[in-house]
Amino acid sequence: MSVWLYLLLGRGGFWREFLQPELPPEPSRGSGSPVAVVVPARNEASGIGQALASLAVQKPMHMVVVDDASDDGTAGIARQSAPSRMLTVLPGEPVPPGWTGKLWAVDQGVRLAAAFQPEYLLLTDADIVHAPGTVAALVDRAESGGYDLVSYMATLHCRTAAERVLVPAFVYFFLALYPPAWVRNPRHATAGAAGGCMLIRSEMLERIGGIAAIRGELIDDCALARAVKHSGGRVWLGLSAGTRSLREYSTFAEIERMIARTAFTQLRHSSLLLAATVAALAVTYLLPPALTVAAPPRAAALGAAAWLLMSASYFPALRFYRRSILWAPLLPAVALFYAWATVHSAVDSWRGAGGMWKGRAQEANVRP
Repeated sequence: MSVWLYLLLGRGGFWREFLQPELPPEPSRGSGSPVAVVVPARNEASGIGQALASLAVQKPMHMVVVDDASDDGTAGIARQSAPSRMLTVLPGEPVPPGWTGKLWAVDQGVRLAAAFQPEYLLLTDADIVHAPGTVAALVDRAESGGYDLVSYMATLHCRTAAERVLVPAFVYFFLALYPPAWVRNPRHATAGAAGGCMLIRSEMLERIGGIAAIRGELIDDCALARAVKHSGGRVWLGLSAGTRSLREYSTFAEIERMIARTAFTQLRHSSLLLAATVAALAVTYLLPPALTVAAPPRAAALGAAAWLLMSASYFPALRFYRRSILWAPLLPAVALFYAWATVHSAVDSWRGAGGMWKGRAQEANVRP
């Protein structure tokens, strides 16, 4: 019971973010500060056209797409999606030791974009569609609040059966780990960002040592936010209703692999932290319903109260993703799925397949 009182009242009000997301900005607004866009792309033919078209109408200074050894025609589709005067498609170089594939692509794009002397860099994924006016809104947020890194958590695709069950919880858990109110507080150590949409001041990126400073990080977005905050910069993170992900997960197995790609990295490859995390998930999410149905009356009442608070905290996430609130009591079952994916992540890492993404293992072999 006390755990859920803390999560509701003392965790930065993370669940309230779903009640006050950033709305799509006015389409007519233009960014007054020079912005260059960097898009790393590896086999993104299905979405990159829409992603670039959504940015082309916002008049960023220049867009750089780094084609990371795609074999599905990504580069050709990219060239057809925006005027050549505002787009460069750069063939990516082989990934050197010590770098993850995505960050090496981003670094190449940032170095090319520097020639245009942008005040800001928008680092965005090839499957993210931005509402008209988003770039200007990001710049306004940075300049009005004195932020060095502004990041939108995109609204994820939520149409398949697996997505409808698991996606609201994915965002809910992310915001619980990185409460935006704490991220935005310069006096709080918590630093987080969402890699699909990050606007960073060029000056700040240089101050932290460029992308090379985080070159081996698998959870690169939060690593970038941490580097900015540790350098005295300010970070803003929010949920956006106007920035959307096109990436579809058709099956539960696909989502499980997506979670497993980074979960053990989040735990710093520690078997002790893995055990503690699984235990914490069990106590927080599984114990309340277990007590409710199997414990003596007094303990069952406490379990039911905790289960009710858990469900209440999850209501806003379900509402944001237009799911029935009747799904809220099933959050313990979803948490069990995420616990299993976390264990799977550790197993993958121990056998040298950690961070597997699009046929590329992105972290070194780590032994328990």
